[in-house]
Amino acid sequence: MNIDSLLSSGKKVYFIGIGGISMSGLAQLAQGYGFEVYGSDMHPSERTEALKNRGIKIYDSQVKENILEVMPDFIVKTAAILPKNPEVAIAIENNIKIYDRAEFLGIITESYDAVINISGTHGKTTTTSMTSLMLLNSDKDPTVHLGAEFYAFNDTIRLGSDKKLLVSEACEFNRSFLNFRSTTAAITNIDHDHVDCYPKLSDVVDVFAKFLEKLDDNGNVVITGREPNTAESITQFVSLNPGKKINVITCSVEDELCSYTGEKGMFRAVDVNYIDGLPSYDLYYLDAKLGSVSLRVPGKHNIDNSLIAAACAYLNGATPEGIVKALNEFNGADGRYTIKGKYKGATVVVDYAHHPAAARATMEAASHIPHHEILVVFQPLTFNRTKMLFDDYVSSLLPCKKVLFGEIFSDREVNTGEISSKDIADKINEQGGDAEFYEKKEDILPRIDELISEDDIILILGPEDIRSLGDVLCPKA
Repeated sequence: MNIDSLLSSGKKVYFIGIGGISMSGLAQLAQGYGFEVYGSDMHPSERTEALKNRGIKIYDSQVKENILEVMPDFIVKTAAILPKNPEVAIAIENNIKIYDRAEFLGIITESYDAVINISGTHGKTTTTSMTSLMLLNSDKDPTVHLGAEFYAFNDTIRLGSDKKLLVSEACEFNRSFLNFRSTTAAITNIDHDHVDCYPKLSDVVDVFAKFLEKLDDNGNVVITGREPNTAESITQFVSLNPGKKINVITCSVEDELCSYTGEKGMFRAVDVNYIDGLPSYDLYYLDAKLGSVSLRVPGKHNIDNSLIAAACAYLNGATPEGIVKALNEFNGADGRYTIKGKYKGATVVVDYAHHPAAARATMEAASHIPHHEILVVFQPLTFNRTKMLFDDYVSSLLPCKKVLFGEIFSDREVNTGEISSKDIADKINEQGGDAEFYEKKEDILPRIDELISEDDIILILGPEDIRSLGDVLCPKA
């Protein structure tokens, strides 16, 4: 189904779970496309208030009367909303079409001339934000769908004036991204994650290969150099789809060889240096220098993100000047190595790095920033992931001088009591590390007071639940 056919008759759409970060963005896009938008959410928030201020009617309960009052033409729901939900049940009873969030976003991707989908286990939000800024700096007019608020448009979405170009995050959770058509598909990296969906790493590799099946013929796949899992995924796709032509666009740092091609990357970071922990390099495409880059976000992983973004933007009309300007001014999307401010002389940084590999990368990046000590506050996300990746959590956080754990956060699982952050803390201490566990995240705050000194870095890693401590330490003016 094409979204244009829905628009032609002025449809009403109802979002169940409208306050979610992706759902609220889709609701705004739907309003921009001309839909009459309604929704419900059991948890009022700043996002639901912002939607109300845009004229969207939102119910704070989920009861059948809401649907009967609105009688929408169709419904969009999150994956967490089950068939027994009263709004879903009455919609089914009244033969109202229901789309999952990913299905609706998939319909949107079908309506654009060009679609850049940025996927991968880590770095999607940062890379999507960088790509969007490059295009904006090149006088392009993209529609953008993000998983975090971005300062360039003070929102999670940006609605372009036409349907020529869409830039969107493409998440593999629950196989969502298999709904999304791409003309350019980026894969930042592939790690074992979302273990409730993918019991083995090979399952993750498999699903990324399937993601590429919705790439347009002669479409572009953008990858980093040293990614054997990504290389395996592309090899698998090519083997299973011998008649489909794709263009593999590679990115690499210095002289590293791409795992897929065995050659240097087409987009390269050359003469890499670090100044106060922040990377600078010369950006090349093939043999042409596009410009000199001085990143304002730390870490080698952000060099990778910047190269992928540069490739995605360049392939879709961004100018070298626009690309370099964007990278030199980009200072992160919300919750992705966000410096919240100072607390008692210590720098407070929050980051969504809830996976062991992401935590390693973020801690490594922070270690190069001038500092006295680093205090890590960490909260794992989901019980299944913590249980499956337990040893990896221990090994990634063991080197920390001190780590304070909040309890595992999950909004889609029942806590069976099998696993706790305390188990990670205990294992770290058994192996000679220094970890403490706090059942209530608020109890971490007085311990921070006791531990920090001037010029320390307080690194708060994990989902929004624990990152909210950053706002407590550094409240908005």
